[in-house]
Order: sequence, then C-alpha cells, then structure tokens
Amino acid sequence: MTAPQAVIEIGSTGIRLLVAEITEDKKRNILDRSELPVALGRDVFTTGTISRETLLQCLQILNRFGEQLEGWGITRSETTVIGTSAIREAVNRDPVVDRIKVKTGFTVKVIDGIEENRLMYIAVTECLKDESVSVRESDSIILEIAGGSTEMMLMEKGRMAGAHTMRLGTVIIEQQLRTMMGSLDDARRYIEEFIRNTRGSLNNELNLGKVKQFIAVGGDMRLAALFAGKPISPFLWEMNRTDFDQFVDEVQRYTIEECVARFKLSYSDAQTLHVSLLAYKLFIKLTTVEKIIVPETSIREGVLISKSVQPNEELQKEFTSQITASASNLLRKYRGDEKHAEYVRMISLRLYDAMQDELGLDNKARLILEISAILHDCGMFIRAVDHNLHSKYIILHSEIFGLSRDDTSLVAQIVSYHRGSKMPQDDPEFKLLSRADRMTILKLSAILRAADALDRSHQQKLTNFTISFSTESLTIRVKGHDNLLLEKMAITEKGDLPPHSVCPSLKGKILG
Repeated sequence: MTAPQAVIEIGSTGIRLLVAEITEDKKRNILDRSELPVALGRDVFTTGTISRETLLQCLQILNRFGEQLEGWGITRSETTVIGTSAIREAVNRDPVVDRIKVKTGFTVKVIDGIEENRLMYIAVTECLKDESVSVRESDSIILEIAGGSTEMMLMEKGRMAGAHTMRLGTVIIEQQLRTMMGSLDDARRYIEEFIRNTRGSLNNELNLGKVKQFIAVGGDMRLAALFAGKPISPFLWEMNRTDFDQFVDEVQRYTIEECVARFKLSYSDAQTLHVSLLAYKLFIKLTTVEKIIVPETSIREGVLISKSVQPNEELQKEFTSQITASASNLLRKYRGDEKHAEYVRMISLRLYDAMQDELGLDNKARLILEISAILHDCGMFIRAVDHNLHSKYIILHSEIFGLSRDDTSLVAQIVSYHRGSKMPQDDPEFKLLSRADRMTILKLSAILRAADALDRSHQQKLTNFTISFSTESLTIRVKGHDNLLLEKMAITEKGDLPPHSVCPSLKGKILG
C-alpha cells in the first residue's frame, strides 16, 4: 500500500480535490473527494481577468483543502495542483498563480489543452481496462465538455486519429447568452453552427458515421447516467441513446431552481447543466451510436495514475504509440510521403540509439526526434520551396496528442533546420531559448538532417546496413548493389550541422 496522494484541479466552475492511494494489486482506492464552486470562468470569459474577489475566494478554498489534506498526512508541497482553461486564458494568470503560492503554499501547474487530452486518455483507458469496452479496439470518440473548453479525441481502430481542444465551453456559451438575452434555442443554434463548422475537419480524420463507441466524460454526463443509464461496473455506466435524448429534453424544461432541487446541484453547476447536456446531445448526433459509455473518472485521476504507475513500460509504450499515431495522422492530413517519413523515422532512431552515450539526452528527446522525423516534410503540402519553414508553421499551428506546446515548439524548430544552409545560431528566435533546448535542437537537427540525406532519392535504398561509431566519426556500411551517389552527396552536404564542438560524430561516411 502506497502513501495517499492528492490532486487539486482549479477549473472554470470550481476547485476540486481528490485523495487516493494505490493498493498492493495496483488498483486505486479513492479516500476523499471535495468540490467547491468558484466563478473563475465567469470572470475570465467575460472580462479576461480573474477578479480580486474571486481570487480571495480561491485562496480561502485552497487553504481549506490544505487543512483537509493535513488529516491525510499530505503536505501542500506534495500536492499536485493543476489549472485548466480559466487560469490558462486569464490575462493576469501569472500574478494569480504567484499569489496562490504565497498565500496557500500550493504550486499551480497551468496545463494546456493537449495535456488535458493526455490526462483524460490515461484516466479513461485505466477505467476501461478490465471491461469488454475498450478504446483499443474500435472507432471511438472520447468527449468532455467543460466550462471553458471541449476536449475531443478521435480513435480509429484504437489508434489516435486526432486530438482537439475547442473553445466551446458551457460557461462561455452561458455568458454569451446572458449578455445577448438569448434563450436555449439560441444556444442550440450556436452549438449547431460550431459543430457544423468543425464537422468537415473531424470527418477528414475519422469517418464519424462509422464510430462504434462514444465515451462521454464529465460530471453532467455522470448525472445523466445516474438517472437515464445503468451501471456496468463500479466506475462505468451505459446509456441507451434514446433514453439519454429523452432525459436531455426533460431537463430542458426545468428551471435552474428546479435543477438545484431535483439533482442536488450547486447553483453554479445548475446554471450550465442545460447547455452542457444539449452540447453532448448534438455532438453525439454526429454519429450513429446507440449506446453511450460514461466512465466515472476525470483528469484528476489521470494525474494520479501518471504519477503512481511510472515507470510502467507497457503503459509508456502504448502512450508513445498513440503520440506517433497522432503525428502520422497529421502527416496524412497534409498528404505527406508516408513511406519516406517512416524511413527517415527509422534511420533517425537508429542513429540516435547508436550515439546515445555521446548525445547525453533522455527518452523524451528520442520521442521528440521521432515526431520530427515523421513530420519533417509535411510543409510540402504548401510548397516545395522552403518546405521546412512551411512544416514549422503547420506544426506550430497543429495539435499533436501527448505533446505539450513546449514539446511541439521543439519539434517545429528541429524540423525547420532539417534542410538549408541557415545555422540555428544565426536565428534570433533560437537564441532566446534556454541552453538545454538549444542543445537538444542542435543535436536532434543534426540527426534528422543525416537521416533525411540517407533517403535523398525517396526510394529507401538503404535497407540492409550497420552503423558503427567511433570518437570522431560514424560509419554506415551498406550491403547491396544500389547506386548510393545521391545519398553520399547529400550526407556530405548536410554534415555541417551542428558544428564539430557539439556533435562531431555526425561527420560520417557511407561505405557501400
């Protein structure tokens, strides 16, 4: 039995606490839950800032939770505190996070939307792992509609086809309706228009008409499952689509006060219940599914699982495969040369592994290199000339499941230097990065340039080769009779990055 662990989530509509422990058989035992409403989202999505009154309320709640955690022997420094869309979008987020640290002792980690997707994926797959239902087998949608954003993951036969953070949240919609004196019919039209505008891009990633499994996450859907569904395990519910639609239609007729009384909700949660259930219903309408799966989980469970199961090679391997699947799907979206990308990925990883001791980088860097190799030529969709710069633009403006914005930015930088004569050290943007990031970019860019050069002809000629490494050189010995003149010329041309002092081992040669 491990010591109890705690996670606090500062969301758009409230602050939520979860305390759990991991049993000897690797299962989670929930020890404590608490939730108190606070109008962070109403402040941020109306004025752009968190007001002094709301901040004081947050501090009071967090100090109360801190006292609650003392009973479990958990200190404030040991507690993971995450801030989602409301904190993320607040203009004054840095002063707010600093004030929380000073007045409560809690350190808030502000996570981006793709990190929310990652944590939700971990939580959902853990919840479903012992059930017949599985995101690893069929075309699925995982959806959570929160106060400030909608998180969606598209799974094609268990592989990540797309991950999106959409600025469609219940608090945002409710605030807009209040400002314009709108009705629920106006909310319906707003949500339908939003879905109509995004449906085409979603269908490009996954045929929504063939989705077999719809997994809906969130407190409002758990409420719907309690009244219109049936439990299929202690943490999993199932609803017939018809029963869910009828429940949604019934709730639309209730006033906010009636929702508070009937469902034992806070007034804040009751205010957004109508819009939330309506949005879920309209998203589900995109598919032909007859049943809806509702897991009793959240990103707080995802945080606990990601902390408690490491290092878990099986989980990490599965998660890494979903990240690479997301990158491959992005390449496919921009009609990239998938055979070339896969070949460059393979070569890059073999070069990295051969020089791992020389590079001094970790497994995260290896993954960054792998994603860079997959996406290095995606800019060809725009134009062949300077396609490395177009690739950088596409990557910076895309979402890659499992990668934070900082990770995605690293990938974009590495890809931008995979060709051309421009040195990173001459780039003002590069100079502003931390020393660790600069060194990572220099080393991985060098490997990517070499790997890309080894398939200059895009014919994947080097299929049977070995790599040998010495202090000053790296030699590739090829078996076969293919003409490798282009590859030899390319490796000579691209062997100039980074300079000798950084990675001299890439001054290599090909022996046929």
